[in-house]
Amino acid sequence: MKKLKQTILVGIALAFLFFASSALPGNIRSTKHNLSISGSGDITASSERQICIFCHIPHRESVKMPYLWNRSSPPYPYIPYDSSTLNAVVEQPTGSSRMCLSCHDGTIALGAVTSSPTEIRLKGGIRYMPESRPSNLGTNLSDDHPISFVYDTALSLENLELRDPALLHPAVKLDEDNQLQCTSCHDPHDDPFGRFLVMDNMGSALCTACHDKRGWNHSAHSRSTAELVRTGGLWENTGFRTVAENGCENCHLPHSSGAGRRLLNYVNEEDNCLSCHDGSVASSNIEAVLFRRYGHRVQNYQGIHDAAEDFTLENVSKHVECTDCHNAHQANDAPSLGGSMVSGATRGASGVSAGGSAVKEARYVYEICFKCHADNNVIDALTIMRQHDQLNTREEFDPANPSFHPVEAPGKNPNVISLLPPYTASSIISCTDCHGNSDPSAVPGPHGSDYPHLLIDRYITDDFTPESSFSYALCYKCHSQSILMNEVSFPHKLHVVDQKAPCSACHDPHGVSSMQGNALHNSHLINFDLSIVSPDNTGRLEFNDLGRYSGECFLNCHGKLHNPDGYPL
Repeated sequence: MKKLKQTILVGIALAFLFFASSALPGNIRSTKHNLSISGSGDITASSERQICIFCHIPHRESVKMPYLWNRSSPPYPYIPYDSSTLNAVVEQPTGSSRMCLSCHDGTIALGAVTSSPTEIRLKGGIRYMPESRPSNLGTNLSDDHPISFVYDTALSLENLELRDPALLHPAVKLDEDNQLQCTSCHDPHDDPFGRFLVMDNMGSALCTACHDKRGWNHSAHSRSTAELVRTGGLWENTGFRTVAENGCENCHLPHSSGAGRRLLNYVNEEDNCLSCHDGSVASSNIEAVLFRRYGHRVQNYQGIHDAAEDFTLENVSKHVECTDCHNAHQANDAPSLGGSMVSGATRGASGVSAGGSAVKEARYVYEICFKCHADNNVIDALTIMRQHDQLNTREEFDPANPSFHPVEAPGKNPNVISLLPPYTASSIISCTDCHGNSDPSAVPGPHGSDYPHLLIDRYITDDFTPESSFSYALCYKCHSQSILMNEVSFPHKLHVVDQKAPCSACHDPHGVSSMQGNALHNSHLINFDLSIVSPDNTGRLEFNDLGRYSGECFLNCHGKLHNPDGYPL
């Protein structure tokens, strides 16, 4: 009797909804989910007038499904979403998500209801969700936002960029098992915001209801008023005009994404950036710079980068992608605070510290560079054969070294009289002061250059190079050409002008590791190029620092024996 009474009450309630629906604006009657003959969508029944019948049955609950479900449960198995950065446990769909998939996986006919032995016929002979439609998700859900996982406080504590479920927007609801389902984002009965979303997603308000991405509110992508170029079709369905309005969906697709993992629009990682940063949306045309003679060739790698990779380990495969240096959720146009500090463009990027440990968010530019140019160096061999050969840039810049360019700390030499203002002996510089775009009028940063090693200007290392501001333009950006040639600190003119020896014949621009050199022989970045400089007639090859503006060399260069030759002359 009690069960009969409950069934009658539910039936009355559903009947009320059947009749009340005609009086409610913007409800299921006016949406694509109205598959009855009165529906306004392009998939409707030939004669069926009932609206709710396609999903619900007001009586009979023989299938023992909740919500008086009138459809068969779709078959297992599905391929669930998975990624290396996923903290949740995602298995097979449950609850309301299985109900949604009974139409949207394309395996069960749209008119197949348990209340009738025959299918409800649809116009045009349509039976299943057309495969060409984005709404047909198939049984491979690896390219769709994960569903049917427990979203609780423990998960938000494991992933600090997820909001605690107690703080979710009221429109975003979990099911009775605290699982996130299709219905957490979609309301199948009402569609005032498009795509059956439970709330307006302008500025990705629905996405950020759960995803509390660090730095997002101050990022360029959340605030940019640049207008979207709708040529690829990916942004057509959102209805938004600007980058800020489109938010997360500039790069991500919650369903049927191109890349699958992390729901990126495109399989090739760089395409997700260059679809805007090719000058069509963003003002900077980074794509053009990447095709300069030398560059970080992001186009050469596919499927290697992983957001969870650890550059302190030895098994990281050689590659470079935009996201190795940039965090799209935090990047903005804020300038660097000076020295080696990161700017807004590289804010939030991961790195490797000066001590060799992983850094979740780099504070210094060199920490980003150390990911690929330190213990895990992508470079196999140096172009100059040095007396002390060192591939690990982290070791070269160590402040404990006998000498180093001041990237991590001020240099050790207090008497660098050649420095141009505003540089002083206590200045700290950044990797990007030397490595970056060779066109100063274009977008800055080490994307591409006309010069080797991604240098911003010429630095010729060939022997017998005539000295000029052209040949050593890179050096002369910080060091005064005239002061260097006045022979006060060292007879540079004799060596560089008269003998045409390049700067690199004696100086190693990064530094000399303390594990290989010492303060007596390797101050002033002395690390001889062995293709130019050779040992003297006794086998000695060394420079001896004898104090301020004073030293001596034991070597053979250009047929001149130094055994020793010292300065001042």
